[in-house]
Order: sequence, then structure tokens, then C-alpha cells
Amino acid sequence: MSSLNTPYTLKDISRPGGGFAMLAVDQREAMRLMFAAAGQPKPVADSVLTDFKVAATRILSPWASAVLADKQFCLDQIIKQGAVAETCGLIVAADHFLPGNGIPVDSVEIDRAIDPIRVREMGAKAMKLLVLWREDEPADARLAMVEEFVQRCRSAGLVSIIEPVVRPPRRGWEFDRESAIVAAAAELGSTAADLYKVEMPLGGKGSEQALLSACQKLNDQMNMPWVILSSGVEADIFGRAVRIAMKSGASGFLAGRAVWASVIGAQDPQTMLRDVSVPRLQRLAEIVDEGISQR
Repeated sequence: MSSLNTPYTLKDISRPGGGFAMLAVDQREAMRLMFAAAGQPKPVADSVLTDFKVAATRILSPWASAVLADKQFCLDQIIKQGAVAETCGLIVAADHFLPGNGIPVDSVEIDRAIDPIRVREMGAKAMKLLVLWREDEPADARLAMVEEFVQRCRSAGLVSIIEPVVRPPRRGWEFDRESAIVAAAAELGSTAADLYKVEMPLGGKGSEQALLSACQKLNDQMNMPWVILSSGVEADIFGRAVRIAMKSGASGFLAGRAVWASVIGAQDPQTMLRDVSVPRLQRLAEIVDEGISQR
């Protein structure tokens, strides 16, 4: 393990070529809702989520450059069971989700129970922070939270990853998601964070030219490397989305649903993870390598 005096860098969570093929298993109440929708008896027990997250990490991490895990349901278990492959960097979710208004994540704050030095000692190389972006909420509060998060990461030599996700305003009904994604990047894409995890424009749908143009608008706001997430993008078109985003300047992906969502609720999830999710992740990693090699 690296000395605490030696900061980790993006190379520690990337593929040999420099791109990112990262797996997310940090979904919390959203994953519980997925299991409920797939017919799991309600209420869905915490152990159902934990078992799936540990299995997904063990089976998929050999094919990922990094895996993102949460303290609430799986971090301690994947460490105890040695589920993260040696070739895969560990990212810890450092966000605390606050429910409200009928949704599992209505606001977010830094989880100060996550001690950066402690998670580094556990083997983590990076931390991630979800940032909800609403046009009618003050930018200063978001920027201050990101600044504090980055400093917490740096205190332990960890890579800092921010994940701005746009939401409709709390007042009024008008909401242009595509413009909001660009506006969020304009606000947060020049912070001191190391990596920006962003929603794919247009949900990955539309002509290649339309997606290239939308991703280029996003790239123009970025002063740090960026990767796309898969929430909101159909699994069958996520590989295309990664390829197009990389043509516009992205450096890969940090995704969960596009890799393993179809396995949720399966009678034999471990077999399905091996037979369905591993090939998907392998192909996505190949797309990342191809995109990097073409630069």
C-alpha cells in the first residue's frame, strides 16, 4: 500500500491506456427500489443489497479500472471478503443522501462519518461526491461543498470525483435538462476536483451528430477530465454513448446500471453477472481503449 505521503492520481483508477472503465455499486435506496420492482418480497432487506453488491464487486472488478462502493451497505463487507480485484482501484462514496418530497435523494451533504485517512488505510484510492444541481438553489453552497470535499480528499492523498446531477427547480415547472447539464458543468467543471462524472446528454438517444454536438457543448465547459454515468441511458445504447462522448472529449465511464441492472431479481444473480454483465463490462472497456487510442 502506498504511503499516506504519496498522493494517488487518476492513473490509479484508470486503464493502462489512460481511460476510465469504472464500475458503480454505490446505489442505495435506488437499488432497493430496483429489487422491489423486480419482484423481490417487500420490504427488501438490507442484506439483499449487500449480497448483490459484494457479488457484483467480486465478479466484475477484475474487468474494471475502479469500483465505487458505499459505506452504508457494502464497503466493510467487500474489504473483509477481499472482493476487489488487485488490478481495480477502490472509490468510496462520501455523500450522505437525504430523502424528501417522496424521493430517496432530495438533497445531499458530505458524509463526515467517512474518514478520508481511514478509507485510504482500507485501500481506497479515491472518493466520490454527488452534487444535486438546481437552477434556483445558490451556487455558493454547492461550490463550498465541493471545495470542502476536495480538501478532505487531499488531506489523505485521495483522488476527488464529483458527480453533478441536475434536478428540476424547487419552484416552478420549467426544466430544460440539457441546458441544465451544461450549466452545471459551467459552474462546477472548473473546480479543483480531479474528475467530473456527468449525465449523458440526450439520454444517449438521437443521431450521432446531435450527440456529438451536445457532448461538445459539455466538453467546452470542462477544465478537468470527465466520464459519463449510465443512469437514464438504456443499457443497449450505453456503449454507443461512451464512444460518442469520448469523441467529444470524455475519458470513459463510471457506471452501474448499464452493466448489472438486468441481473437484478434473477434467480441466480452470480451466474447472470458472469454470463451477462462481465461481457458488457469487457466490451465497454474495449470501447474506452479504442477511444483513447484514436486521440
